[in-house]
Amino acid sequence: MSQIVHKPKIGITTGDINGIGIELIIKTMMDHRILDFFTPVIFASNKVINFYKNLTGETNFQYTGTKDFNALNLKGINVFTCWDEEIPMNPGQMTESGGKYGIRSLMVATQCLKDGQIQGLVTNPIHKKNSQTPDFKYSGHTPFLKEKFGAKDVAMMMCSEDLKVSLLTEHLPISEVAKNITAESIMSKVKVIKESLIKDFGIDAPKIAVLSLNPHAGDDGLIGNEEQTIIAPAVAKLREEGHLVFGPFSADAFYARQADKNFDCTLAMYHDQGLIPFKSFDKGLGVNYTAGLPVVRTSPDHGPAFDIAGKNIADTSSFMNAIFLCIDILNQREGYTDRTKNRLRKSNWQHQLKRSKEDIEN
Repeated sequence: MSQIVHKPKIGITTGDINGIGIELIIKTMMDHRILDFFTPVIFASNKVINFYKNLTGETNFQYTGTKDFNALNLKGINVFTCWDEEIPMNPGQMTESGGKYGIRSLMVATQCLKDGQIQGLVTNPIHKKNSQTPDFKYSGHTPFLKEKFGAKDVAMMMCSEDLKVSLLTEHLPISEVAKNITAESIMSKVKVIKESLIKDFGIDAPKIAVLSLNPHAGDDGLIGNEEQTIIAPAVAKLREEGHLVFGPFSADAFYARQADKNFDCTLAMYHDQGLIPFKSFDKGLGVNYTAGLPVVRTSPDHGPAFDIAGKNIADTSSFMNAIFLCIDILNQREGYTDRTKNRLRKSNWQHQLKRSKEDIEN
């Protein structure tokens, strides 16, 4: 396997300490061929890593523990120490400390990303309930990162080999969804998605579909008028501005007819409208990407999975794809300003990345 010239340093968070995050890290990094593509920096503590190393039985998992970025092992696995104290480990249980130290890992990693000490970030899953602290009062990673990096707007974009789905509203009760749908938010989200598809995925003229809120797209106002008063006018305005945006489409017919294949990304109005079809199609291989940030952050498309944590049966597929997507987007952004050069590099890079990823998986 030939080696990529540019090896970014990518930070990896633990997620909830009692979830499957650290198991995913250890299992993935045991195949050292993946280290040809990046230098991993795990934000945790040696004691926590060693606990899961013993639990998974991967006793040959070797890493460099450090508190100094100047001492990183650029050819190996690094654990950047975020805390020294002993903490209770209860795999499979949602505890206060599990959430607290998962957020500690995220906070330190995010600051290092902001300071330029790492080039990308892959976050493992946290749980909404036990992650709330005085310093973290967010519904998830996406709003936290938006505020941390001062982004005007961001979009949760779920990515797989053949499908991209983004969300207008994210972690809201269904009762709150309709009142948070505005023409302004739709137009803002579509513009974030379009810019990301161009800059991060190399799609020159992206086509974006917008789903309806109500069944049958409201049936001409019979079962809801948001399509007529908000969504369709926003789509029309975007079209006037030159964006290739279409809709609103009735969600059930849209996916039943596989209309998603005609678009580069689909904007869903709420969480389950977008994620149920995505997770049904991607079969555990998808990646959660935060579009609109000045930095690159990816994550597996699942939660901390307390029900299987500590049982050594977690599937690394989505986590591994999150790593490769982070690398790919970093590479795409690196050549974004020189479009001709970028097309050549992207083609060669993606061919090698796909071949190497297949080698690792096999």
